[in-house]
Amino acid sequence: MDSPGTREPLRIGVLGCASIAERRMLPSMLRQPRVRVTAVASRDAAKAASFAARFGGDPVVGYERLLERPDVDAVYIPLPPGMHAEWTLRSLAAGKHVLCEKPFATTLAEAREAVSLARERGLLLMESFMFLHHAQHAEVARLVADGAIGDLRLFSSEFGIPRPAGDAGDTGPRYASTLPEVAAYPLRAASLFLGDGLRVLGAQVRTEGEDGFRVAGTALLTAPSGVAAQLAYGLDHGYRSGYTLWGSEGHLTLERAFSTPDDHAPVVRIERRGRTEEIRLAPDSHFTNIAGAFARTVLDGAGYEPHAEAILRHAELVDAVDTAASRS
Repeated sequence: MDSPGTREPLRIGVLGCASIAERRMLPSMLRQPRVRVTAVASRDAAKAASFAARFGGDPVVGYERLLERPDVDAVYIPLPPGMHAEWTLRSLAAGKHVLCEKPFATTLAEAREAVSLARERGLLLMESFMFLHHAQHAEVARLVADGAIGDLRLFSSEFGIPRPAGDAGDTGPRYASTLPEVAAYPLRAASLFLGDGLRVLGAQVRTEGEDGFRVAGTALLTAPSGVAAQLAYGLDHGYRSGYTLWGSEGHLTLERAFSTPDDHAPVVRIERRGRTEEIRLAPDSHFTNIAGAFARTVLDGAGYEPHAEAILRHAELVDAVDTAASRS
């Protein structure tokens, strides 16, 4: 049964024509039968028209005008991180469910304010950690639980992207906003495998330029079980996107863990007692999957609270890492 005010498919409006929306999320929504894009908003009329022609819906000039539309049940927000909290709050105030790109907020206070409003209005608020919806991670968790590497001792993860060609020496606002997004993946993956209650033992951040823009960082965390997590992330690195789980009898590695193409067949590599086993998995589309999960949760009208709690837990962890880095 549809929740009040919604019907299937879920009618989604898109706030902003960002690259992530163009390359991954909107093409994926077209493949998701429970979703229909009904409007695309930009401050640039030509860009809104171009996106609408490719992905469906009406072009809208101005984000406010999209929120006024009665044919929009929910919004997808791929705006720059510094705009996430403002437009999430405006969307919730307009009665729209929200799927927002990560990082959801720039501060813990912003996250708490948005979650409070979503709870008050009875609306779904979901952070778009699409990688959590890829089947490869559930298979890794199953292998570890089945004892493939013995007892877990350490989780390590790296996510780094190269500086774009022609950007040598560029340490402008692009970097200030991008590092939290890159860092979010290893942090969220640590929570996925080690559970809640992670404690930050230390963190470091590397800055560049006179304004001190953050371009890289590391963090050391520990779980209540005693298992540690070593994380590294950056914007001026050879590409890496993966994690390793090290156990008492071996270790398991997964590459392309976060930015996984839809046609990529993941390979789980297990090294144990001098032998190496490679397990090839089926491709999966995590963007299509998260769009479906968002629509299903809204249309079912239940299960909102776990997403609100996940946003708060992640924001608290990011805040703790930032605090530790500021002291180093």
